[in-house]
Amino acid sequence: MMRGVLRFAPLLLLLGATEAPRPLKLPDIDMIRVRKAARIMELWSGGRLVDVIEHIQLGDEPVGPKRFEGDERTPEGRYVIDWGNPASAYHLSLHISYPNADDRAFAAGRGRSAGGMIMIHGQPNDWAAGRVPGDWTDGCIAVSDEEIEALWEVVADGTPIEIEP
Repeated sequence: MMRGVLRFAPLLLLLGATEAPRPLKLPDIDMIRVRKAARIMELWSGGRLVDVIEHIQLGDEPVGPKRFEGDERTPEGRYVIDWGNPASAYHLSLHISYPNADDRAFAAGRGRSAGGMIMIHGQPNDWAAGRVPGDWTDGCIAVSDEEIEALWEVVADGTPIEIEP
């Protein structure tokens, strides 16, 4: 009997490896912290770290704060999630309140626009092969489609987000 079970063990492991990942189940999130250099997003609820999303993807120029429209950098600072887009070109998206007054003043003082439309979003709707490789956004924070679906359910408008270098 044991030999029969062992003979099928590799097949059972293979079948388990092909299953889709389980949906991420999270409590209501009341704070998000992004650590750009570490490529992680920390999710906080009730003052406790409840989950970490790894391998986040950033703008094409990930080092340094966003300063101007078109610089392809992801902002750094304190913002809020202020609305969501269920019809996003990137599965789903949650808008980050960039630029704030300081961001606008910095850019305006140099005769430039600070830009905008910075989101946490999934992968492109026309991308069928998992994740786009590397950093590829115009300054947004990309996660997997499964991760943005989980965030969509538990991140309310007004949720603070801190984006660190």
